[in-house]
Amino acid sequence: MRRPTIGLALGSGGARGFAHLGVIRVLREEAIPIDMIAGSSMGAMVGCFYGAGLDIERLYTLSKVFKRKYYLDFTVPKMGFIAGKRVKDLIRIFTHGKELQNLDIPVAVVATDLVSGEKVVFKEGPIAEAVRASIAIPGIFTPEKRNGRLLIDGGVIDRIPVSVVKEMGADIVIAVDVSHVKNNAEITSIFDVIMQSIDIMQMELVANREVASDIMVRPRVEMYSSRAFTNIEEIISIGEEETRKHIAKIKQVIEHWKEPQS
Repeated sequence: MRRPTIGLALGSGGARGFAHLGVIRVLREEAIPIDMIAGSSMGAMVGCFYGAGLDIERLYTLSKVFKRKYYLDFTVPKMGFIAGKRVKDLIRIFTHGKELQNLDIPVAVVATDLVSGEKVVFKEGPIAEAVRASIAIPGIFTPEKRNGRLLIDGGVIDRIPVSVVKEMGADIVIAVDVSHVKNNAEITSIFDVIMQSIDIMQMELVANREVASDIMVRPRVEMYSSRAFTNIEEIISIGEEETRKHIAKIKQVIEHWKEPQS
């Protein structure tokens, strides 16, 4: 009898998405296989870095030196404040210029078509372009133009892409939500306004993702800024701690999984 295939659905959340690294590390420590990943926004970036074969310890080191200055390339704000070329170059470097179909495990990247409102799922083609589209927070990053489409943040249409990783063939889905609404949040910039607005709009939709996934891991990182890229070590640590709380249940779900009868 074959074992179940296990997929991760990694959600959006800006800098809070570094908690995904803590989730991955604990799953690896517990010998829980990660067969495929679907990610929106920061979840797409982390998923692609991991899928490109970057060692988890190296990813931890990389995250600690990640600073906004590495990706901020301001432009005249016609459709966004940040042009996004720098971050695309950064992604290209760390994924060795690979294409999605050449990753160590299947990784799907979710973006949103701004014109049609459709969900766009990338499973092949240049990683840097797909992830750049998926992290294009509306109003902050200019949309990514690809194949005649204007693409923005995957979190707008599918914050935690559970259905995508199921379509990829996952028998068991572990979903990770790092984007809770912070009550009494300090709103001091246009970035804060946009991120808090998206989080509020997504609240109801995410409730459905919990039902659809087998395990929902929710690292409580809402006290940290989604834009500041500070406190990264604490964010990762919370991802680890929250995942450890779910390990017994994950192992139980795997143990009791039965292959569907055809």
